[in-house]
Amino acid sequence: MIAPKYTNLLELHAMRKAYPGCLANDDIDLDLRAGEIHALLGENGAGKSTLVKMIYGLLKPDAGEIIFEGKAVNITSPAMARGLGIAMVFQHFSLFDSLTVTQNIALGIGQKHDLDGLSEQINAISQRYGLPLDPQRHVYSLSVGERQRIEIIRCLLQQPKLMVMDEPTSVLTPQEVEKLFVTLQRLCDEGLSILYISHKLDEIKAICHRATVLRDGKRVACVEVADESPKTMAALMMGEELKTSSKRVKPKLGPVRLQLDALNMHAPDELGMALKDISLRVHGGEIVGIAGVAGNGQDELLQAINGERLCSSAPMVQIDGQDAGQMSVSQRRVIGLSSVPEKRLGHGAVPSMSLLDNTLLTAYERLGLVGKGWIDHQKSRTVTEQIVSEHDVKATGLSAPASSLSGGNLQKYIVGRELQQQPEVLVVSQPTWGVDAGAAQNIREALKALAKKGAAVLVISQDLDELMEITDRIGAICAGSLSSFYATDTVNYEQMGLLMAGAQSGELAAVS
Repeated sequence: MIAPKYTNLLELHAMRKAYPGCLANDDIDLDLRAGEIHALLGENGAGKSTLVKMIYGLLKPDAGEIIFEGKAVNITSPAMARGLGIAMVFQHFSLFDSLTVTQNIALGIGQKHDLDGLSEQINAISQRYGLPLDPQRHVYSLSVGERQRIEIIRCLLQQPKLMVMDEPTSVLTPQEVEKLFVTLQRLCDEGLSILYISHKLDEIKAICHRATVLRDGKRVACVEVADESPKTMAALMMGEELKTSSKRVKPKLGPVRLQLDALNMHAPDELGMALKDISLRVHGGEIVGIAGVAGNGQDELLQAINGERLCSSAPMVQIDGQDAGQMSVSQRRVIGLSSVPEKRLGHGAVPSMSLLDNTLLTAYERLGLVGKGWIDHQKSRTVTEQIVSEHDVKATGLSAPASSLSGGNLQKYIVGRELQQQPEVLVVSQPTWGVDAGAAQNIREALKALAKKGAAVLVISQDLDELMEITDRIGAICAGSLSSFYATDTVNYEQMGLLMAGAQSGELAAVS
């Protein structure tokens, strides 16, 4: 093999991108070697997404230079990026549920293909890299881990030299993460470069060689990962040492504040998940966790609890002793329920509306923001200022539309808005998904503090590290059914991975 004439596969020099009121990237430099897994780290709003979008041709830089394989390039579109050998696996998959794996990949490649021949190529790559996938399966029938394999195989079919991966393990079980890391290491050994974005610093330690750290739009460090710890990398990201998480103590249980009794609910549509005989009790003072791979009924469960979908019988959902299964969303909020959905824009917040107005939407009754038909604008402003200040939400102002915030900052705002209402029951899905280490810890501490005050907290999450840290009891949801629940300190990650895959209690006993 002839050695390449370039030292680095990719070099970025003085990359700059500004938006009104925000300098997203401020003269950022980065270099990436061939065959290297290179982490891109930073808190929410640090500039990571902006930088990789310029590499992939989704954004045009205001200034700076991109050098790929030793030559200066002007990447004007994703098609041009793919032509150079740059591929990207996005955090949120772009797949058509009603089409097969082969059809989705054909659409993503953007060229005419013989579908039978393409299926053979998919099988070959699937077997070579340990990414088992049936080309003829329809996407709606696949697990989230299998859907991610579609995105990776689609990239590999284009024989890339650089693959950008954005939060690739956020929807995977521990067992799937292990398999993915084996695949990435093999690709790296074959010379593929990977730019790896993740907030999970333990993963960075496990898989990456070097890390470039961004803070407030600037590059602050490039470090050898082997020389760092998760704690020192978090300090580089934040500009200060990460505070030690408070130790969870055995809670003083109050009365049952959230109760589900034999909750059954049909699937909302052909791609949804039916809920099957779900029973659950959450006491005041405790945090209960539900783990699970996405698409196993988490959204449907949240909707049944918060009133977006009504139960066939009122006693199926009880909030503070009141039969609430046929109450509306507003009625459930009045009696003490708050909820945070997984989807931020369009569900947790209206994209085009300001932070002020989004506060008003869910908090107007609990916090008295409306009286005698009139909006108390000053009180709304005060409440929103408290949310933004206490949860360090980075925004251009209270009138900024929700869509203008980064994903992590919008999550901090939505969680803060619900916590501000001091609910008796809080149900939260993916509380820290896409949120940086410091903000994630603040959110977790806030959930602990709410429970300590006597609230019942139910956390639905795909992040096992998070659930193992903050919960008192834990179970899993699979195919619309809940497992048994266990004291969190009595189960391990492997056992939880089995529960997430649908194992029964007896199967757990064999795993120490």
